[in-house]
Amino acid sequence: MSAHPPSTHHDAASVLVRAHWFDGRSSKPRGVLVGLKASQASGPMLLLHPLDGDGAQVQRYALKDLTLPEAWSSNHRQPRMIVDLNDGGNLEILDPAQWQRALDQSGYRPGLAQRMQTRWPLLLGVATVALVGLVAFYKYGTPWAATQLTRFIPLQWELSISDTALSQMDGGMLKPSKVSQARQEQLRAEFQSLLDKTPDALKRYKGYAPNYSLSFRRGMGANAFALPGGAIVVTDGLVETAARKKLPDEAIIGVLAHEIGHVVHRHTTRMVVEQGVLNTGLGLALGDVSSIVATGSTLLTGLAYRRSHEREADCFAIALLGHSRLSSAPMADLLLAMAADRDQRTTEDSDDPTPASAPAPAAEGASIPISASASNAPSGQQENDEDSKGESAWTSLLSTHPDTVARAQELRSGKAEHCQRLP
Repeated sequence: MSAHPPSTHHDAASVLVRAHWFDGRSSKPRGVLVGLKASQASGPMLLLHPLDGDGAQVQRYALKDLTLPEAWSSNHRQPRMIVDLNDGGNLEILDPAQWQRALDQSGYRPGLAQRMQTRWPLLLGVATVALVGLVAFYKYGTPWAATQLTRFIPLQWELSISDTALSQMDGGMLKPSKVSQARQEQLRAEFQSLLDKTPDALKRYKGYAPNYSLSFRRGMGANAFALPGGAIVVTDGLVETAARKKLPDEAIIGVLAHEIGHVVHRHTTRMVVEQGVLNTGLGLALGDVSSIVATGSTLLTGLAYRRSHEREADCFAIALLGHSRLSSAPMADLLLAMAADRDQRTTEDSDDPTPASAPAPAAEGASIPISASASNAPSGQQENDEDSKGESAWTSLLSTHPDTVARAQELRSGKAEHCQRLP
């Protein structure tokens, strides 16, 4: 940055500071007096008064165009301070205290970063605001942004993801169902009836028309899950549990209503978008996002947001069942029965003297998500049981589902307070 045209007269500055000027033309420093003058037009000006006979003209620089030395303490100034004049060379300030007085009298106001370095209350205040902003972005901004962006995700993409995921699961953890064909058709008819009764008011995305299908598989214990685009899978274990407990079909229909809620709200697709939005936001806020931060954000997205999605799907099920004149209480009984079965199997497994090195059998009704790394696809939402009694704090924290007993109470009553806050 070149200096303003030299002044042929002596500019007035109330405080003059001794300095050495390295003008870039000689390795020998030139003695100068530096003054700062307030200016309404371009802010404070730096006036450079050479003390030698080689050009006595005053050099003028706009202070905002220069690189000033940073202070790290308001009480302890650096013994050696350098002002970068850009194209004009460098100034070595010989009297830091006098330089600070000149800055104060010129009306110079350092930037926020500089003030944070010397004023701890300001630093703590800015850090608090930033932390509150990050929390608000995580809790409110990310879900809202993901909900809006999901509108632009094509249905065909979801269907492609679902076909790939289900195909890979059929080649691994899932097997052909042993539920009779007649029973499957009966449940499909009730499933279609539920779809036909779904009011437009419950549909989250206008114009979104998923290709619904209901299929049955053996494996994964007592379970049900929804894939993006409308594919819903019910396991034999869930049908058998309902039959063993002599629960009416409304219990299975309630689970299906819950899974329809996942599809209607496009939860799997939103999970993918939420993760992307969160990582982008962290990148903008923190600069370079390390792999640890990225992994942490993925974990947070997969836990807290999925719990929110489960509550949203429960609210959808309560509303749809109520609209269809069906009770949601049998669904609550089914969830508790699945939790009780899991408790029993967990107890039996703990008493089993199977060596620790041997793979333990999967507990019936346990959550077995689709591996995104194996399928290159987001996992489907799963309707699995969660044990609330005896559950440790860490298990509760890492659970992707709300507490089972609380859910059962809400389903049995047919209403939940948090549902009133959901669209």
